[in-house]
Amino acid sequence: MIIPTTEQIIKLLIAIALGGIVGLEREKMHKPAGLRTHILVCVGAALATIVSVDYFGADPARIAAAIMTGIGFVGAGAIIASGKDIHGLTTAASIWTIAAIGIAIGVGYYILAAIAAVLVLIVLVFGKIGKAIGKKE
Repeated sequence: MIIPTTEQIIKLLIAIALGGIVGLEREKMHKPAGLRTHILVCVGAALATIVSVDYFGADPARIAAAIMTGIGFVGAGAIIASGKDIHGLTTAASIWTIAAIGIAIGVGYYILAAIAAVLVLIVLVFGKIGKAIGKKE
């Protein structure tokens, strides 16, 4: 039986935190993929990366490619086309991006992951403000 190390546990806790900050914004905006979804995707990507690299000695690039492809299919399910309107594209992009953040955490790029999560949050918050301003004109 292999017991997780402190660093591996910290990686999962960081994934919960960073997935949570992006997911909380999506939840506040009443999007279908909110807090829990973003946390689960981020933790899942981090865990798959940790296990694949640490225990199986797998190539991190191959793991990342597989995760991103799989999450791409999940995100595609969040996109709904209704006539000329398309809904869910930003949510799909945030799910895909949070998976990449999870991978970064899994390989130990904590600062990069945190910066990316903050940038995603900024884009989501200010993008909504910009969209509201554009409607007023």
